[in-house]
Amino acid sequence: MKMRIAPLLLFLPVLAVGQPADTSEQPVPASDPETERPVSWKQLLPNIGSDQKKIWLFPLHLGQPNVFLPTAAVVGVTAGLVALDPSDAPYFRRTTTFHSFNNVFTGSNASYGIIAAPVALYLTGLARKNSKMQKTALFAGEAVANAEIVTTVFKDIDRRVRPAAIPPNGNFSDTWFESSGSTLRGRGSFPSGHTIAAMSVATVVARQYRNHRWVPFLAYGLAGAIGFSRVTLSAHFISDVFMGGALGYSISRFAVLRQ
Repeated sequence: MKMRIAPLLLFLPVLAVGQPADTSEQPVPASDPETERPVSWKQLLPNIGSDQKKIWLFPLHLGQPNVFLPTAAVVGVTAGLVALDPSDAPYFRRTTTFHSFNNVFTGSNASYGIIAAPVALYLTGLARKNSKMQKTALFAGEAVANAEIVTTVFKDIDRRVRPAAIPPNGNFSDTWFESSGSTLRGRGSFPSGHTIAAMSVATVVARQYRNHRWVPFLAYGLAGAIGFSRVTLSAHFISDVFMGGALGYSISRFAVLRQ
């Protein structure tokens, strides 16, 4: 049971179906956003440094309407979910309805799957000499690295207590600045680390292979299942998962792929 989710995400290499053996030999339009930003093993660290600068300087662009409005919407929805957390978290803390689902989508299985997806994609790209698959895998790894940095900083600041640490009939309202977890892994619950990483990988794959209609559904569907599992396992509040998903999508699309 513990390894069921990893094989699910290993299906991602089949995204290469219909792709030529070596895409580098094919003419690609200059306007194709998938080829605008170079990536390689040597460029990963410089790319991550550049991404982090773009991420943390993001507030400077809030004066632009096309930036402010989506940001305000995400913040508003998150605030609403935070207000509802004390009402919905106790249900997931007490129920056994999702027992079978939780046995498959455990925290460990989710981590294995998130790591396995880009690794399998890269190795398949090597075997098939498919440069697009290899670049997609590297972009996914870059996105996860950026996401984990952001998550750790947020968690160490907010130190939110996880629902599982609260008794089923306990107080789910007073959760902020209370956790004393590991600094390196992030002390708090907000945002969900598994969700931000899963959504980071999903967004890269979905954007790179968006011409295959089923790919975004598969990628985002698996990421959504991981996010939902964090709630049913009482590892996170719904607001933690929502913000993790929003950050993962934003980091991958706008900081890493820059589309």
